[in-house]
Amino acid sequence: MIASLTVPNALTFLRFLGIPVFIHLAINLEADGWAIVVLAIGGATDYFDGKIARAWDQTSRFGEIADPAIDRLYIFAILIVFLIREIVPLWMIVLLIGRDLILGVITLAMTRRSIPPFTVTYLGKAATFNLMYAFPLLLLAQSEGTWGEIAFITGWSFAIWGVALYISTGIGYARQGISQLRGENVINSR
Repeated sequence: MIASLTVPNALTFLRFLGIPVFIHLAINLEADGWAIVVLAIGGATDYFDGKIARAWDQTSRFGEIADPAIDRLYIFAILIVFLIREIVPLWMIVLLIGRDLILGVITLAMTRRSIPPFTVTYLGKAATFNLMYAFPLLLLAQSEGTWGEIAFITGWSFAIWGVALYISTGIGYARQGISQLRGENVINSR
């Protein structure tokens, strides 16, 4: 347990604590500006925990598992907030959550058979990156005026690419997982 007490893991945990804060700010207070600040801090800690872990040779199994799990929790929390506030259409929420649920089931099956979890690919990171940029912009788009209009256009641009990449990489991960469960040797080139 002592090995897990590192700066990168502390940043990952800090990012995790931001999830309920974001939900409270966005739903209970509708303090969108502060909710966006929490998302920005979450994005920064996501970036820096990985950079610091590699630079200081502090990578850990906890970080490998917690980092993508917290990404999924952030996306799930944001989508629930967006559903409640009617910021994005239901089909988008269903696609994104459905992708994660399917991969979650495959991951559980892989774990039960002692198959290592998915290795996050560059495109997988790009998909999450696009969504994590889209979401604060779509929240900002709820405001009136020029900034709201710019945020709407930019946010939906990131969202469209993010959803496309998220689904595409999800299909790739699913194919890889199913092949591994069948005992086939597969190399994920993404």
